[in-house]
Amino acid sequence: QEQLVESGGGLARPGDSLRLSCATSGFAMDYYSIGWFRQAPGKEREAVSCLRASDGGTYYADSVKGRFTISKDSAKSTVYLEMTSLKPEDTAVYYCAADMIMDQRCISTSFYYWGQGTPVTVSA
Repeated sequence: QEQLVESGGGLARPGDSLRLSCATSGFAMDYYSIGWFRQAPGKEREAVSCLRASDGGTYYADSVKGRFTISKDSAKSTVYLEMTSLKPEDTAVYYCAADMIMDQRCISTSFYYWGQGTPVTVSA
């Protein structure tokens, strides 16, 4: 059974860094596209970053380019989102997602498997 479990969220101050982890199980991570999405209160879920399994290509939302980095450790079946220079507008619940289409587009409606989310609050 495919599972994704996020961790690493919490409270941060503007300018701080956090690293989110997504532990996967039940599928061969190297053959699935992986994505990080977020949903702020009162807003729709949006794509943050994705990693294509087909070629290792990455996508970043304009709002996080240069600040966030997606990576994976296949040996640990874990995907990471390194977040630096955090801003209050990064406050949201962050979700990890996976899909068996190896070059999946980085939009939430395209991803099939989802974790439960981990909250991130950025506040002074």
